[in-house]
Amino acid sequence: MRILLEPILIAILAGCAIFLIPKRFRRVTETFSLITSLYLFIAAIRIFVHPAIENRLFYLDGLSRLIVLAIGFFGVVVSLYSMRFMSSCKRFRSYYAYLVWTIGFSMLAAVSNNMILLLASWGFLGFTLFMLINVESPAAASISKKTFIIIGSSDALMLMGFAMLWLITGSLTLSGTRISIDNPLAFWSFLLIAIGAFAKAGAMPFHTWIPDTAKEAPIPVTAFLPASLDKLLGIYLLARLVLGLFILNKFSYALLMVIGAVTIVAAVMMALIQHDFKKLLGYHAVSQVGYMVLGIGTGNVMGIAGGLFHMLNHAIYKSCLFLSGGNVEYKTKTSELDSLGGLAKVMPLTFFTTLIASFAISGVPPFNGFFSKWMIYQGLIEKGRSGGVLWIFCIVAAMFGSALTLASFIKLIHAIFLGKAKGESRATSRRSRDEAPWSMWLPAMILAVLCIIFGIFAYVVPLKGLIMPALPSGLKFIGIWPSLKAALFLLIGLGVGFLIYLAGNFKGMRETSPYIGGEQLSKDMRLSGIEFYRTIEEMPFIKGLYLKAEGKLFDIYEQGKKLVFFFIRILQYLHNGVLPTYLVWCLLGMVVILFSIVR
Repeated sequence: MRILLEPILIAILAGCAIFLIPKRFRRVTETFSLITSLYLFIAAIRIFVHPAIENRLFYLDGLSRLIVLAIGFFGVVVSLYSMRFMSSCKRFRSYYAYLVWTIGFSMLAAVSNNMILLLASWGFLGFTLFMLINVESPAAASISKKTFIIIGSSDALMLMGFAMLWLITGSLTLSGTRISIDNPLAFWSFLLIAIGAFAKAGAMPFHTWIPDTAKEAPIPVTAFLPASLDKLLGIYLLARLVLGLFILNKFSYALLMVIGAVTIVAAVMMALIQHDFKKLLGYHAVSQVGYMVLGIGTGNVMGIAGGLFHMLNHAIYKSCLFLSGGNVEYKTKTSELDSLGGLAKVMPLTFFTTLIASFAISGVPPFNGFFSKWMIYQGLIEKGRSGGVLWIFCIVAAMFGSALTLASFIKLIHAIFLGKAKGESRATSRRSRDEAPWSMWLPAMILAVLCIIFGIFAYVVPLKGLIMPALPSGLKFIGIWPSLKAALFLLIGLGVGFLIYLAGNFKGMRETSPYIGGEQLSKDMRLSGIEFYRTIEEMPFIKGLYLKAEGKLFDIYEQGKKLVFFFIRILQYLHNGVLPTYLVWCLLGMVVILFSIVR
């Protein structure tokens, strides 16, 4: 038990100590935070290799070990990245204190076996999320309030769900209980707790805080929370409900699958038209949650394993994408796609990490995103053996979403790294290398390398060492994907192509203007990446949906706010300060009470 309590207490004390360090010792604060996060990562490794623990307060099994290890790893990666990116942050002490507390309380949430302990740590994470979003930019104040209300409301529903679970079991301990969901009280308990998990992970319709947070919050905050840690905790809680607490029926599994499929397609359609790359990545963070929920919704071991593996893969490649995007923003001072271009030669390391992570999230073999999606597809096929047609709709949605993901990242890669920047002529297109500092490109490079390793050596490294210990039984693949052989063949193909390129005669090449039907082409003309899918945005039916989405019709926060203010206006009209009005309402109230008594 000490091995679990020690890092959590150290994180709490270290966060408090950071506030005691004088502001003039900024470097001391940054170094202390990095050392603390490194210690927490080492402690997470010790917890990962520790035998199982189960008592009234803590529960350590294969799944919680995986989550704790991932929390520690991403904590140290983001802490290293923050030392340079957050160098201009005036409230740096608050930032590092909340960052350390987030790591500690996330670990506590992952190993909690007591309802009260889990709810307390979960609620505190909502507070640190609110403070981290609002730590730097005043423009993020409204977004942090929106996030706090969505997360806080879902946490309140989750509290009600756990209260129902306590009424059913009579115990505050989560382990050792399997409840059939056929009982209406059990169903509502599962649904309310799942809402808390959905809001944390960012599944629809509780997703709208993530794209807004991605645009306004500092990049390290987005890379650590909505992109990785919140996904880990939200999907972890959902998986724990399915694997350990409740016995789901066909309707419940179907509900999860529908939520997953809708989340995949709707969010990626929104990502496709974004002009700000941070908001584009934010919508993709939502879309990828759909794959995780879809995998868990299959209810079979292969699908659940694929969902968990995709959870881990997503945290890797999405954090890599946000950190790489942060490098671009750090150098160019903008995140607008239309203002970027031609950075591949200027920032080659950032281009490499972005390219690898883009391949991974798009499901391109042999990277890690392909393998976890392939497992989810197998889980859906396995689900189809039990009958029904829902699995067909879901697998089509998943594959369609993957294709649109690739399309949107072609747009992102072209707009940021290829072509020319806005206002840049052909004569000035060659610029000197200006890569981000090593403390910023190194974390992204580590994550990009993991995208490669977890794809090529998926059977040996992540599945055998991380995913399979978290499952109740072993995996049985329908088909075999020879990941190592496939990677070797791809490398051979690329090598042959490169040799053909070198063997060509390029000395005699001449540059000519493109022929565009006789029209004159300006020397300064550039093809902007944001125009790639303008046709889709202007299609009649889809255009209407996009307009409604931009008008916040599908935003649960905005619609809830309208409903609340509607009732407030009614109350304001009723309480107008006129005595006869109050007397009329008192009389009507007495009539209602008397009528109820008589009945």
